[in-house]
Amino acid sequence: MPRLAALFAGLVALTVSAVTEAADSYPSKPLRMVITFPAGGPSDVVVRLVTQRMTEEWGHPVIIDNRGGAGGIVGTEVVAHAPPDGYTFLVGTAGGMTINPALHAKLSYDPFRDFAPVGMLVMNPQILIAHPSVPAKTVKELVQYAKERPGQLNFGSAGSGTATHLGLELLKLSTGMQAVHVPYKGGAPALTDLVGGQIQLLWLSIPSVLPHVKSGRLRALAVSTLKRSASALEVPTVAESGYPGFEYANWNALFAPATTPQARIAKINARVVKALNEPEIAQKLVAQGADPAPGTPAELGRYMHTDHERWKKVISSAGIKPQ
Repeated sequence: MPRLAALFAGLVALTVSAVTEAADSYPSKPLRMVITFPAGGPSDVVVRLVTQRMTEEWGHPVIIDNRGGAGGIVGTEVVAHAPPDGYTFLVGTAGGMTINPALHAKLSYDPFRDFAPVGMLVMNPQILIAHPSVPAKTVKELVQYAKERPGQLNFGSAGSGTATHLGLELLKLSTGMQAVHVPYKGGAPALTDLVGGQIQLLWLSIPSVLPHVKSGRLRALAVSTLKRSASALEVPTVAESGYPGFEYANWNALFAPATTPQARIAKINARVVKALNEPEIAQKLVAQGADPAPGTPAELGRYMHTDHERWKKVISSAGIKPQ
């Protein structure tokens, strides 16, 4: 019996040692980060800054795999069906993970069933900007101005069903204001028409509009997140402008296929959080209009559910249909 007990103890120790060794050796080959947009976009900047530290620490390159198409659906599907071994990750966005599932009755993936949250990367606050012909200096003044002029204010967006469109509908739902939605094929032409006075209002990313705000060609009224953005600290939030709880943002977060081992998810999360907390990286992200948002997998999972429910309510209320 003593010999059997000793033999059993030895086998247990050997097994634990093998498991520990396997965990310690991860990652042992390149990681792949699938981005659901073409190369060169904001998501690329965020991911390359963060993954540079992974490469330096672990000695394995991180391969950026741009899979644009169908509003993020193409790239998201790739990761949903990837091996759950901790070597393939999705750089998910609000569009792909919480808006599309609320907008489309049938998708080939379920963000809550097919993915495991790894961690939030950044929040990309949107900024509410107005043409100077609108005299309002605050959101409350804008709401009153719009109510007194029903059907006279044109609110642009980057397209029907996009985050900028849903941001308008959320603002209408939260404040009772009215405005005519004018969809464009992207944010750039919408911004051009805003500067030219063809439309009066627009939600857009902070870096794209700050030069126009600083020159006086446009006026910044509020940012969309619950906290002020580090990229524009002087601009109040909608929530602190008299509409508590108002929140929306574009965001980037990291996801793995659903059954990826939790130990590997935890290791990636720890490295991402460490990178996002580095002052040098944080400063570079803020310069791009992205607020670092390090957190746990559980926190990302809870935020996803909240965001998804928000957009379901907005889409249903506004009667928005996929284009």
